Amino acid sequence: MSWDRSTFSALDALSRRPVRDLLESLPPITPASVVDLGCGSGSVTRLLAAQWPEVDVMGVDPSPALLQWAQSVPSRVRYEQADLSVWRPSWPVDLLLSFGGLQAVPHHERLFPEFLQCLAPGGLLAVALPRPEALMAHRLLLDTAADGPWAERLADALRPPPHGAQEYYNWLSPLAVSVELWETEHHHVLSGDTPILQWLRSDALAPVMERLAGVELDRFLADYRARLEAAYPEHPFGNTLVPTRHLFIVARVAG
Repeated sequence: MSWDRSTFSALDALSRRPVRDLLESLPPITPASVVDLGCGSGSVTRLLAAQWPEVDVMGVDPSPALLQWAQSVPSRVRYEQADLSVWRPSWPVDLLLSFGGLQAVPHHERLFPEFLQCLAPGGLLAVALPRPEALMAHRLLLDTAADGPWAERLADALRPPPHGAQEYYNWLSPLAVSVELWETEHHHVLSGDTPILQWLRSDALAPVMERLAGVELDRFLADYRARLEAAYPEHPFGNTLVPTRHLFIVARVAG
């Protein structure tokens, strides 16, 4: 399978590379059905529909707001709102993909094997899992949470360390004929006001923003911003080098 790299240009800078890395790593497959798990605003789902114009492509996400955004863009993609911790396709799927959409869904030890069992013969499960916990930005977030007057309220708010590659292999290998796992760290050149803080707002900072508000949240963000600016200095030309890390999983069931 060959991907036209120009099709990735519609994705934002931070998501473009991991999406490309996962899709270009897929073994040869001619799917009849494709499901994007945690499709969000549908940007990747529409890319999948363009790649396979005769294939049934569906996006599933728990957020009504994001799905409304996705459906506002004309396409032939079908969308469904559902809790991914319990949603399973009622038909055998040839290709189940997720680009960060499973990161916040609990109980991967149950979730991933169950998705494998939903695949058609020879089907693929392909997942990219963000690994912000492995980066300095997350360690600074933990330090900020532990150092201020908010420490007690944030003690159990931040995400515990993720599962490792060995655990995913242990869960998937009994049901798959092949399991590939690898990790990458990409460095993005971004511009703007503390761009790594803007990137983290939608994911890692969500638990903090649920528990703090007003002046206290402003103080937390100011403290965290100062730590980020020290750790990720701005280039004299105004850009900042922002790292991202992902764990990739591609598992195939017997044909």
